Amino acid sequence: MVKKIEIKKRLTNKEALDLIQNASLLDLGKMASERKQELHPLNITSFIVDRNINYTNVCWVDCKFCAFFRHGRDDDSYVLKFDEIDEKIDELLEIGGTQILFQGGVHPKLKIDYYEDLVEHIHTKYPQITIHGFSAIEIKYIAKVSKISILDVLKRLQAKGLSSIPGAGAEILSDRVRDIIAPNKMDSKDWIEVHRLAHSINMKTTATMMFGTVETDEEIIEHWELLRDLQDEMHGFRAFIMWSFQGANTQLLKEIPDIKAQSSNRYLRLLAVSRLYLDNIPNIQSSWVTQGSYIGQLALNFGANDLGSTMMEENVVKAAGASNRMNQEEMIRLIKDNGSIPAKRNTAYEILEKY
Repeated sequence: MVKKIEIKKRLTNKEALDLIQNASLLDLGKMASERKQELHPLNITSFIVDRNINYTNVCWVDCKFCAFFRHGRDDDSYVLKFDEIDEKIDELLEIGGTQILFQGGVHPKLKIDYYEDLVEHIHTKYPQITIHGFSAIEIKYIAKVSKISILDVLKRLQAKGLSSIPGAGAEILSDRVRDIIAPNKMDSKDWIEVHRLAHSINMKTTATMMFGTVETDEEIIEHWELLRDLQDEMHGFRAFIMWSFQGANTQLLKEIPDIKAQSSNRYLRLLAVSRLYLDNIPNIQSSWVTQGSYIGQLALNFGANDLGSTMMEENVVKAAGASNRMNQEEMIRLIKDNGSIPAKRNTAYEILEKY
């Protein structure tokens, strides 16, 4: 097994695999905590106050792991009106929020003009709110349906006020896995390319991973390697966020019913190795939304330095059966109980206030 002292150098794929499969959970926690301390020596654990706004649930991609999407003909499909979005942002401002995580389904009919108008409206009316929005698959499809390049989409939305892009849609960056769980979705190369193009115009993004479907340990490391390589090249990822597949109400679980729910042990194990492997991505976020608040807190001992978002609103994971909630006061308490200093941050991971 890889010895603890050897983690000072960059992990190879073989070493990462050995850690996933053979290291004790206690040792992984110690190693990940040491790496976190090197990167974040001030013992601060950050969080952000924001709201997920899903501007539409209409989507043609039909990912088998998703319980949120609807088709345009469905009775409960929607596209939010601008005043409905405004109302949600007003509510966010009332609790001191600074960011909206803005995503929808991949709507087959909405073109670049709609998105420009939408972003401009929000940015003009709420200049104090950071728009962190539109996943790689949304960006790619906007380009396709609008008959312009992906880079043009990014530049035009950036000019209207889009600040950064979330890492949604990565799932596992292995095309074998993607062909099973989301055969209509973009391949791994295209996901990486959208983020590379965003980074090329100094638009920062986050990186994500959803594990627990049909991937192997080797494919998890393949995913990490693609992220680490792009970060070496472009330095555009602000954070890495990892969560486990939530299967309730999904087509994937109907088709492959023997997919097992992922244990907390598995989550913490992969989180710790991700902190060791992704040595060039500064922030690792805990996924309390899928793991619950106490495993979310425990993740701070396995490499996570950020507790993520208060998530005033969350619809996608909730549709798949996870309904964990947490407010700012609970986050502050959990962070203090863990022995670190709570701090509210903005999208750029700049500290706004310590508690």
